[in-house]
Amino acid sequence: MKKTMKIAFLRFLAIWRRFRRGANPPGHQHLQYASQVAVLMGRANPFATWHERANWMIDVAQWIRREPRVSLLDEGAWRRVRHQRTRFLLEWLDVNRDVRRVVQATLHKTLRESVGPELFAGTGLPREPAFFSELLERIVRLAFPRPPALHDLSTLFTAMFPDPADADWLLGLDHKTLARLWRLCADDTIAFGYLQQIDEALVYLVTVIVAIGISPAFRQRLGPRLPLQSTPFMSLRRELESYLVSGGDAAALRSVRMLIAVCHAQTDRIYAHLDEYGVSVGLVYHLERMRAQLTRMARLIDLRASRNTAEDSAQAQALLVDLISAHHERRSVRGLVQRSFALLARKMVERNANHGEHYIARDRTEYRAMFIAACIGGFFTAFTALLKNVIAGVGLARFFEGVFASLNFSLSFIIMSAFGGVLATKQPAVTAPALASKMGALETVDGLRSLMLEIAWLLRSQAAAVFGNLFAVIPTMALIGVGVLLATGTPLMNPAKAHASLQSLSILGVTPVFAAFTGVLLWLASLFAGFADNWFALRRLREALTHHRRLVQAMGAAKAARCAVWMENNIATLAGNIALGTLLGMTPVLAQFFGLPLDVRHVTLSTATVTEAIVTLGWNSFTTPEVWLAAVGIFFIGLLNVGVAFACSLMLALRAREVPGRVRRVVFRAVLRRFTASPHAFLFPQQPAAVRRPELPPADARTDDEPKSGAG
Repeated sequence: MKKTMKIAFLRFLAIWRRFRRGANPPGHQHLQYASQVAVLMGRANPFATWHERANWMIDVAQWIRREPRVSLLDEGAWRRVRHQRTRFLLEWLDVNRDVRRVVQATLHKTLRESVGPELFAGTGLPREPAFFSELLERIVRLAFPRPPALHDLSTLFTAMFPDPADADWLLGLDHKTLARLWRLCADDTIAFGYLQQIDEALVYLVTVIVAIGISPAFRQRLGPRLPLQSTPFMSLRRELESYLVSGGDAAALRSVRMLIAVCHAQTDRIYAHLDEYGVSVGLVYHLERMRAQLTRMARLIDLRASRNTAEDSAQAQALLVDLISAHHERRSVRGLVQRSFALLARKMVERNANHGEHYIARDRTEYRAMFIAACIGGFFTAFTALLKNVIAGVGLARFFEGVFASLNFSLSFIIMSAFGGVLATKQPAVTAPALASKMGALETVDGLRSLMLEIAWLLRSQAAAVFGNLFAVIPTMALIGVGVLLATGTPLMNPAKAHASLQSLSILGVTPVFAAFTGVLLWLASLFAGFADNWFALRRLREALTHHRRLVQAMGAAKAARCAVWMENNIATLAGNIALGTLLGMTPVLAQFFGLPLDVRHVTLSTATVTEAIVTLGWNSFTTPEVWLAAVGIFFIGLLNVGVAFACSLMLALRAREVPGRVRRVVFRAVLRRFTASPHAFLFPQQPAAVRRPELPPADARTDDEPKSGAG
């Protein structure tokens, strides 16, 4: 209540001040500015220390930028106020000539003593040679700002413009005002000194670019192989040196600009070949760093080559705006992580999309094949659940129980894949990227119709996999339980444990939370599969295995090549299965170690456990509510396993592909309308004769069924 009253009072005070300003004569604001400027300009002293003069310049910039904490003016209005203050300051100095001479002497001495190459070559650009060192540097700078170095123009510049909005303010200044500011702050001697410092910055930038451009990681991706001296990066250094020595020759200038564009094109070629050679965070960081340095070189070259006053002021203004924007962007830890991981995430998503295409059933034949593969997966899962209960009943230490459970899950999933089986909950994490890859042409009705068809196919594939898993795991587990009971006279689990198992899967407990958490683990396993696939390509292991001397001697060249191709095609599957098995087996152990009440709930494994408990308790257990509560829990486990894994993977794929939010909302609304109209179309294959094309609704979120030629 007090906070609300305080805000209301401040708003009323702001309105009152605004009303008073409107009631005052037009010259009242200028009188207020005059008193403030007189005090501020009176502090100028060319004989003060460099730090005192630098702090005075920072205070001047702060006065121009200053706005009250409570204001009814928008950003555009305050930008105009800053421009008015800048022009008033210049006019006041023109009237007070004595003060102007002192101010001008102070500015000239400060800028003459300042060192500028760091401003031109370092401000706003990544400094560290590697990604993680740059990340650590930014985190440290957030907590501990850089100390003010003596005669450092870069530190002075960033302190004078601490707000990203300063770039818009500076960009809005007209050329006449910029020229007046230049005449106040500098002269030809200072301009010549900074021209030399720009030359030093250009030499530094091209040296760093050459060091990265001729590195093995870059050269192996550029192809065809060129002699070192023939690479465009080395040519850029030679032409830049010729241009600087010539004093601004027009032909040398054109050559430097052309080679900067060629080097930019080389980085584009490396981006295009990342699919073949793999992606690394360090490589992406070096690429982004080189592109930023090339852009900065182009800015400095344009400023150096400008001749007339208007062009010179425009280029200087563009450079200063670029320095402000780049500096504030470089301070962002989030921006660095996003830029460095965005391409890696996109390439991983594309690799998962390629794997996910194999899990989408587009017609009745593929639907039947998916159902059969899921039955195979359910058959193996029954034995996986049986071994899991055996391991849990041995009484091992908790850590070793988790280790053996992880081995059980991993080997089971690998054997399942070798026999062509499918685990339903593994599909969403790889099929969602395949769906996101189809979201490229949604501006047309045909594009949206095609996407809706893909969604229907995808969800039917999920349904077929879930139905197949459950259709096989229940009778397999029941037969195992009955066989053990008839052979030994002892059920697989004692009645107390059976009741405890049913209660742990009840919908009234924490089952939904554990099921959603398991969906996240399924998504993380798919990420690990993408990482492994990318790592295999990045390290060029196919070529390494093909030409491995001992492998070739043991197997022969042809078999070694086939082994390398097989590893390339199956590394993602192997890594994903091992990761999923480890996550399912070790996560409860680690959670218990840290005191977290977390467990996993997998729909197929949980169904096997429920079946085993029912076999132990007998047919009479169906009359008890705990069985039906566990059955409802199984339904929600399957729903949350699939839904959470699919949602996590789809959101990552959409962000990695930079699909606009408007397009996402259109798709979600279209899917919801289509599902409410005919939910069976998303679960079961449709007869080809029954499939017809309905008319699209007039809204932007139009939906559609399959075309007549498609068999769902």
